[in-house]
Amino acid sequence: MFKIAKYIALDIIKSKVVMAYTLLLMAICISVFLTDADVTKGLVSITTIMLIIVPLVSVVYATTYYFNAAEFTELLVSQPISRKNILLGKYIGISSSILSAFLIGVGVPVLLFAFGSTGIILILTGSLLTLCFISLAFLASVAMRDKAKGIGLALMIWFYCSIIFDGLVLVFLYALSDYPLEKVLIAITAFNPIDLARILVLLQLDIAALMGYTGALFQDFFGSGFGIVFSFGLLMVWFVVPLIISLRVFRKKDL
Repeated sequence: MFKIAKYIALDIIKSKVVMAYTLLLMAICISVFLTDADVTKGLVSITTIMLIIVPLVSVVYATTYYFNAAEFTELLVSQPISRKNILLGKYIGISSSILSAFLIGVGVPVLLFAFGSTGIILILTGSLLTLCFISLAFLASVAMRDKAKGIGLALMIWFYCSIIFDGLVLVFLYALSDYPLEKVLIAITAFNPIDLARILVLLQLDIAALMGYTGALFQDFFGSGFGIVFSFGLLMVWFVVPLIISLRVFRKKDL
């Protein structure tokens, strides 16, 4: 398993796409901190960019690499290696490479310019978000045989989490505006890892007042020690559960 992961990681490190991703994140973070003396505003800007770019690159690159390495996967399956070790090896190799790119591109500038609890929460949240969407990418990849359909499904997952989910929540709130739904919103956020990440970081910046009564409610829950642990736990669920489902599907899949 780890030999497979090492081979894949070394192969990905040579990729110009991952190098460009790392440099892009680093350039954005450094330019944001250098152009704005207010560290809080800089972290808000980085969070907004991170919640768009990180999930998109993670899910698309992982899906594309999985399908491009289909022949390598078939070769491994023909060897006396369990399918579980094959898929976990691929996951560790891909996730370690993309996660390293994030930690270098975002983690290093944040630690240099905005070292503190908020910066560390941002780095941890972005790391978990990366792992979540790589898990979702693997689920989309093993569920589809065709590369185009697999990438299309991966993009739909990102599109749902980034745009569609918020639209559905707005429709839900508008349709049931006569009822107290603030506490229901806390439960709804569990269905979107990007929303969980956004709330975790923004509430650390003490700008919940800008979100009205709902923001105050989120501050009471997610801003507490239990709320933070609960949110990170849900992100771990989004990371682990799709990977477990992918393993089960891959074991039974006819390659």
